[in-house]
Amino acid sequence: MRRVFITVHLKNVILLITAFIVFIVIASVLIVGVGNNVSISKSKNSEIKSQDNNNIIKYSELPKTTKVKVYITKENAVKELNLEEYVTGVVAAEMPAAFAVEALKAQAVAARTYALAHVIEDGGTPCKNGRGADLCDTVHCQVYMSKTERVQAWNIDNKNKGEQLWNKISKAVKDTSGEVLTYNNELVMEPYYFSTSSGKTENSEEVFSTSIPYLRSVESPGEETVRNAKSIKIVKYKELSLAINNNYNNSKVTSTNIKNQIKILDRTEGGSVKNIKVGNITMTGSKFRTMLGLKSSNFEIKFNTTSMEIDCSGYGHGVGMSQFGADAMGKAGKNYNQILTHYYQGTVISK
Repeated sequence: MRRVFITVHLKNVILLITAFIVFIVIASVLIVGVGNNVSISKSKNSEIKSQDNNNIIKYSELPKTTKVKVYITKENAVKELNLEEYVTGVVAAEMPAAFAVEALKAQAVAARTYALAHVIEDGGTPCKNGRGADLCDTVHCQVYMSKTERVQAWNIDNKNKGEQLWNKISKAVKDTSGEVLTYNNELVMEPYYFSTSSGKTENSEEVFSTSIPYLRSVESPGEETVRNAKSIKIVKYKELSLAINNNYNNSKVTSTNIKNQIKILDRTEGGSVKNIKVGNITMTGSKFRTMLGLKSSNFEIKFNTTSMEIDCSGYGHGVGMSQFGADAMGKAGKNYNQILTHYYQGTVISK
């Protein structure tokens, strides 16, 4: 009896072990799959290749958002838009459709990156003018125009070619679908851009006070003859003294003595006025530009009898990508990846 009991007991143990092994195998197949299938989720240590196939960056938890909330100023309402629809409206509003296709693609990637950097639900910084939205539709964020509004405006100026131009923009956006700029495996949070450079862009800290590693001063040739390359503004001394006294109570300038109390102190690496002294006040070139409504902080001053002439080079703050510079690069045969990595130093394009 004892031998029979031991034999039966051993058979039961063997059956239990076999059943357990079968259960583990089946469970593994159900969870992982068979053959060469890979796990759907990626860890932060996984690697993905950048768009140029030369650089490898570690996977980062990039935003997964496909919708953005935009405050539409004219309608005084917040609208939720598909991300790619929004990017198309931004490129159409921010960059001339006549620009090189590669420049339009570069603008699409920069605009998409900027948008995602401000999406609230992904931890971005929302627009303070957005009335609860992620972004507003003005130059405070990025100018956005709907297809209807943009095509109507184009039809007036381009002999009913609005639909054709919209299709050109749409294709450029589609060709870069889902692509954003990253730096050190993280989403670029300040993909700034502007209209026209004076031949070089600016270091971020010399304009915005904060040093950002990918916003370095770089050469931006090919813009010398564009419409915004040069501009002149005549400012009467009375108008200038009024503007300064309205902004600074202790400036102690008058229309009669201001001519002898203006001095440019230093310039940035990109050539813009860094600091300028007016009477007892020292202000940044950016502040002087804003106060007088100048197109650029890169200026020279000529003093006349009753007014001064301010000659500006370039248009915009000068930090990041020059849009006309991107067009020049595109027309010279550069692709959008080369354009973006030139203006945003050390960045890569990631899906």
